[in-house]
Amino acid sequence: MTRRLRPGARRALWGIAALTVAALVASFLWEWQTPARVSLGPPPAGLPARIEGVAGDGHRGVRDGARSEARFDDPFGIAVAADGTAFVADGGASNRIRRVHPDGRVDTLAGSLEGFVDGRGADARFHTPSGLAIDAGGTLYVADTGNHAIRRIAPNGTVTTLAGTGDAGFADGPATQARFHAPAAVAVDATGRVFVADGFNDRIRVIEAGAVRTLAGDGRPGLLDGPGAQARFDTPGGLALDATGALWVADTGNHALRRVAPDGTTTTLALHGDDPDAGPAVSPVSIAIDAQQRLYVGELARGRVLQVEPDGRAHVLTGRDMTQRLARPAGLAFDRFGRLWVADAAAYRVHRIVQVRRAGAKQNLANVAVGPAPDAALPETRGRWPLAPQDGWHEVVGTLGEVRGNFRGESRSHLHDGFDVRGDVGSPVLAIADAKVASPYAASAFGDQAERLAIDTLTYIHMRVGRTPRGEALDPRFQLIAGDDGRPMRVRIPRGTHVRAGEPIGTINAQAHVHLALGPSGYQRNAVALGFRNFVDTIAPRIDDLALLDALDMPMTSREDGRVILPGDGGGLQIIVEAWDQVDGNLPRRRLGLHTLGWQLLAADGSPMPGFETPRFTIDFGRMPPHREAVRVAYSADSGITVHGASRTRFRYAVNNLVRDGRLEPTRWDPAGLPIGDYVLRALVRDASGNTATRELPIRLY
Repeated sequence: MTRRLRPGARRALWGIAALTVAALVASFLWEWQTPARVSLGPPPAGLPARIEGVAGDGHRGVRDGARSEARFDDPFGIAVAADGTAFVADGGASNRIRRVHPDGRVDTLAGSLEGFVDGRGADARFHTPSGLAIDAGGTLYVADTGNHAIRRIAPNGTVTTLAGTGDAGFADGPATQARFHAPAAVAVDATGRVFVADGFNDRIRVIEAGAVRTLAGDGRPGLLDGPGAQARFDTPGGLALDATGALWVADTGNHALRRVAPDGTTTTLALHGDDPDAGPAVSPVSIAIDAQQRLYVGELARGRVLQVEPDGRAHVLTGRDMTQRLARPAGLAFDRFGRLWVADAAAYRVHRIVQVRRAGAKQNLANVAVGPAPDAALPETRGRWPLAPQDGWHEVVGTLGEVRGNFRGESRSHLHDGFDVRGDVGSPVLAIADAKVASPYAASAFGDQAERLAIDTLTYIHMRVGRTPRGEALDPRFQLIAGDDGRPMRVRIPRGTHVRAGEPIGTINAQAHVHLALGPSGYQRNAVALGFRNFVDTIAPRIDDLALLDALDMPMTSREDGRVILPGDGGGLQIIVEAWDQVDGNLPRRRLGLHTLGWQLLAADGSPMPGFETPRFTIDFGRMPPHREAVRVAYSADSGITVHGASRTRFRYAVNNLVRDGRLEPTRWDPAGLPIGDYVLRALVRDASGNTATRELPIRLY
């Protein structure tokens, strides 16, 4: 006999059913959001793109949970399964393989502490996992960079070693005896063959039938096309297989995209097209291929993602401006809906990129959080300096945001993006924090005046990386590479290498100072915030001039009483403040740039005019402006300091323009709406220590 449920029980069951349906709908909406853009296959090339936030709040850490609460430490590689689950190789202090479920929830599939241990789930250990690939059965393949091995993860989280001994080196042969050196990426084809970008061996390797062989590359860095072992690569990074079985390589050190045919023959794709910002790809680190066989390339340094047609026509997909600039798009992968997933390693976030189908379609980009969080934790430096004594005092010779020229005579070439500490040529450069090398191409510009080493969030510039003044390696972590002539041509330090505070990492070159950049390109922060020991600045900035210029850079004239006469019919004006700073202990001639500048309009009696109750601080260098044009917006045309210094440094700030908080808004001050009469224009400037200065200019409207 069938029993009828009581009304209360029926209501409870209906409630449970409703909650279940709601959960399914939420998951469905998460997986299928913006279906009109993604359900009909890839859109035509060159259309605008939208970045969607998936997981991570821009703070580094290891925290599972809802997508808005989850944190990553170094999300490098990414792969997406058929069911919509995304897997992320999280390096840094995490050493885990994380999962982003279709509902946005993040958890850990495998890994825990740094090490080299097979096992299931948290029992397994990795050392700085990088590239990921997934086969049709759901098995993951991991380029375990710090262990110099290729690992395999079953769908249940069981980790085994596919190839590699755990020791750096080069050896083909049985997988258990093969050796790799800092492998950066993997790809897997339909037959189960696994391809490896063997970064510091400059080779493309293949694992099949229990053995490892070299597909292309002769083991020396260079840019050479040709068959198999005659080709040369330079620190190959990302890998992707196209529909013909050819392997595409993001050849990081060569700034090139390479195609390796199934027989090993290597060619280089030449980028071209009508997008002047698209080529060449600068330090490509990741690569993916869509259903139309277009390449998508993430750049190591500039935070851009390029879209490249099979014939080499290139477009900037994201990164043309701050609203879409990523920090380090280290991993790229497509899902079954045609959405491009991005592991943004230096921002501690996972994103998706979706192209809209109509060029005129409305985009809402401003609400997408990209880059590291503005208040992300600073490295733990304990106030150390990059030179001995680390707890002493050193002269500061450059600050973030200063105008710089170049060797072609341009006085406003670029903005200075770091903090300069003077030192004697040949002096050891010392690490200021315990850190792990995160970049697969950490040492660059060998032999150049701007030679540098990136260690996690800090980059040290103007030194012989890993070498003594005589050119000898400081320790075995730094690998010196000889060219065809036998002379050193490169120094390398693998991703995953630990560096301790106080250890020497190079020696000062002829620039006679160390340049410290804090944060990834486009998101550099003012290193003064690190709080260097005994750094004292009690000296107020100095304002040498306050002037008004017209649109043609001609100064507005003043009468004998010092008042600047302005026509009442208006016209755009520039407000130019020539100012500079000093710090305690520096040479008297040393001029440094300012931190914050602004202006205020006062009545003749000194009271603020309406709208100017508080000063308008329009320029702020707490962070590096990401825009190339910022130097010409922040400074007037007669500003400048050359790369090597000049007899007179001039910082002439155009405070009528807005350059702060990632915003760049050129504008002019138009006094046309003011009643005829006398006024006072006040300039206000502030250094990083909070010392301020003001200067006033009386003006008269007629």
